[in-house]
Amino acid sequence: MVQGRYDTVVFDADGVLVAPTDPDTSRLAIEKAFLTFGVSRPRRDHVDALIGVTPEKLTRICGAYDLDPETFWPERDRQAVRAQQRALRRGKKPLYNDVATLRSLGVDRNLAVVSNNQHETIRYVLDFFGIDGLFETFYGREPSVEGLRRKKPDPHYLRRALSDLGAEKSAALYVGDSNSDIEAARTVGIDSAFLRRPHRAGYTLDPRPTHEISSLAELSDLRPEVE
Repeated sequence: MVQGRYDTVVFDADGVLVAPTDPDTSRLAIEKAFLTFGVSRPRRDHVDALIGVTPEKLTRICGAYDLDPETFWPERDRQAVRAQQRALRRGKKPLYNDVATLRSLGVDRNLAVVSNNQHETIRYVLDFFGIDGLFETFYGREPSVEGLRRKKPDPHYLRRALSDLGAEKSAALYVGDSNSDIEAARTVGIDSAFLRRPHRAGYTLDPRPTHEISSLAELSDLRPEVE
């Protein structure tokens, strides 16, 4: 570790690097997935629940339509990837302006991305905005129920990214915009920074992050809690 700084910085994607996906975009993708299996009018509460669903709730909802979760979920993710790609091309999921500051931050530090979004979506985001070269590695979910189980706060993908980078935990930081991000960082034993963008203005933090910032430009001034 370079004395007094973070040598590795890992970022969440949605709400940190790019704007969150509009819920209506997600709903349309879910409705298209249902239609693929012959369900033309799924219940609205079921559609809403499948935006941020757990494996257990997925099983219950699929049971209501006699669907196999292991078959339905990959189709749901496939439709979500396509819907988000369209949103990106239409300018409905923009890159935050302060991402530009990461070019100077990453000159002599390892940067990575770990997201609960689909791996293919994250690949597309990084390529679409031409920022793939900023990051040494990136992880999103694989399109399976097992991938769903590995969503943060499960630290599976965060651990993989840190391993890829050979990161020293005392010099690693995870930057996110949710309690699940903070919890994942705490579980693997690294510091966290909560990015309070406007969409998180009234968000209650539990557990508490190591740092709280309002812009990615503040990252260069952060220091490890324990050196």
